[in-house]
Amino acid sequence: MQNESASDRDIQRSGRRLNVEIKARCSDLAPVRDALHAMESRLVGTDHQVDTYFDVPVGRLKLREGTIENSLIHYVRPDQEGPKTSDVLLVRLSPDPALKDVLARANGIKVVVDKQREIHFVDNVKVHLDLVEGLGQFLEIEAIDADGSRGEAELEAQCKQFMQAFGVQEADLVDQSYSDLLIQK
Repeated sequence: MQNESASDRDIQRSGRRLNVEIKARCSDLAPVRDALHAMESRLVGTDHQVDTYFDVPVGRLKLREGTIENSLIHYVRPDQEGPKTSDVLLVRLSPDPALKDVLARANGIKVVVDKQREIHFVDNVKVHLDLVEGLGQFLEIEAIDADGSRGEAELEAQCKQFMQAFGVQEADLVDQSYSDLLIQK
């Protein structure tokens, strides 16, 4: 890629990326599916994911074990409703139960989130239709800048555009992670 800065290359190599995302309660996912179909989204599939969150001093650290996605993810994100910026460091992994044991021994387990996640993509925007055990149904919109070419303002605009397309209301927005919601329950 021409005009690529050293920091952009470092972001790509490290697995670091900028996301702007929202989470919303969604009692009926069918209209969202219909809108995604009209947008000609790419359905990746439905993933049974178990996210184990570990006690860490800064941000959140989770090990995602799924049938499609397997990753170790550290992120820092404010708890606020509406579009919020996340600083994400993600490492894709092959499933390995020993890794969870090492992380649990070193940090302690905070909470485990078990969910069924339907994953769609529209360009750089990832849409999750989630059924979270013990919490219910949710919609997540994640506008991703994986290579440093889009910037926060564009990602936030994309997030708001998808919120409007899916009919997300302010009252539906959730300001916390599933882990925090489960801990509070």
